[in-house]
Amino acid sequence: MAINLQVSPDRRTRILSLALPIIGGMVSQNLLNIVDTAMVGFLGDPALAAVGLGGFVVFMCQALILGISTGVQSSAARRKGEGRPDRAAATLNTALLVVLVIAPLMSIVLIQLAEVAYPFLNKDPDVIVLGVPYIEWRLGAIVFVGMNFAFRGYWNALDMSRVYMNTLVIMHACNIVLNYGLIFGNFGLPAYGVTGAGMASAISMGIGTATYFFLGFRHAAKDGFLKSLATRAEAVSLIRISLPAGLQQLFFAAGLVAMFYIIGRIGTPELAAANVLITVLLFAILPGLALGIACTTLVGQALGRKNADDAYQWTWDVAKVTVILLSVLGLPMWIVPDLVSSIFIHEPATRDLARWPMRVMGLTMPIEALSFAFMHGLLGAGDARRVMLVSIGTQWLVFLPLAYLVGPFLGFGLLGVWILQGGSRALNSFLFIEMWRGRKWQHISV
Repeated sequence: MAINLQVSPDRRTRILSLALPIIGGMVSQNLLNIVDTAMVGFLGDPALAAVGLGGFVVFMCQALILGISTGVQSSAARRKGEGRPDRAAATLNTALLVVLVIAPLMSIVLIQLAEVAYPFLNKDPDVIVLGVPYIEWRLGAIVFVGMNFAFRGYWNALDMSRVYMNTLVIMHACNIVLNYGLIFGNFGLPAYGVTGAGMASAISMGIGTATYFFLGFRHAAKDGFLKSLATRAEAVSLIRISLPAGLQQLFFAAGLVAMFYIIGRIGTPELAAANVLITVLLFAILPGLALGIACTTLVGQALGRKNADDAYQWTWDVAKVTVILLSVLGLPMWIVPDLVSSIFIHEPATRDLARWPMRVMGLTMPIEALSFAFMHGLLGAGDARRVMLVSIGTQWLVFLPLAYLVGPFLGFGLLGVWILQGGSRALNSFLFIEMWRGRKWQHISV
């Protein structure tokens, strides 16, 4: 489907004014993963594989509670468009209470299961012994992660994405320093290796939460921060959006873990290469994700003003900007894949395995752009249930069965899995675009 890439200057300025602070914050956020991967890469392939698999296991375990960000942002943006910022703050207060009740229980249960469950995901004893303590530390910080995401949804919904950016910069600057100390034993600290990377991540998440609360009292006290809760109807709407969004995140994360399991059946070098590929991808798509989050705000605020046509056009405009930006960012992956992967991979054979999958990623970046824009437009309208069904269906019913068949069974290896990954994202994008064009989302009450 051809897209006219022209966007009016005032709308482009509005999109970028929302998205640029989010991009800045997310660059620092994914710097956490980049730093973890780059530092741990010096410890060898088993350590690299342990952090890669462990990181996605933690993401899977946290995923259900991460949907709270979408629920807060969609609801708060709608209240912002209606001119009722006090109800937006009440939604945030309720979300924080939900996280405080649920997250500690999740941490206790999941930490108890970690040592038992991890060997089912990877049979390499070196990966297991390094990976278990890493994820235990990360799982202990779920309450901080959940609260951070609730705050993220609120700040972005109220056009205060710069607050979100500043907090992430503080949090991940602390993580870099702690990683350097706790992984290698610098600054007089013990050298904990891979476990130190998990410790650093958990501590930095707690620092981020404390910063968010400080900024909440500073910027949102006048609107009722920590003073009142959502009404019954508002709470129901929050959960109705958050739960499908969380389930989508859960199945997406579980799908990544399943993909790592499939690649692990091919070999540990392939698993190490896949960790680097995913790390690079998650960093490169940050502008797309940030623009998608901006799209959620723009759509929610437009619908709060009762202007569905404006909401419809905002998503198309965001898609145009995102396609251009991600296409440019995909060029180094295609043109100089070894230069990109050599930042993390120090084994020549492992770098060879990553070369063509990296090129496939570069070519499919425009497809990622379309998926981000239209998915987040639908989420901004409160259409979280259909987004969940499409995302889960394309990943679990199409990509993963074919990846197992093509990768370890038929022997097409890591490249075959990555080509299928690009195909599944293309299917996602097509379905989200058709859902947006159908406009059923404009009748959803939030």
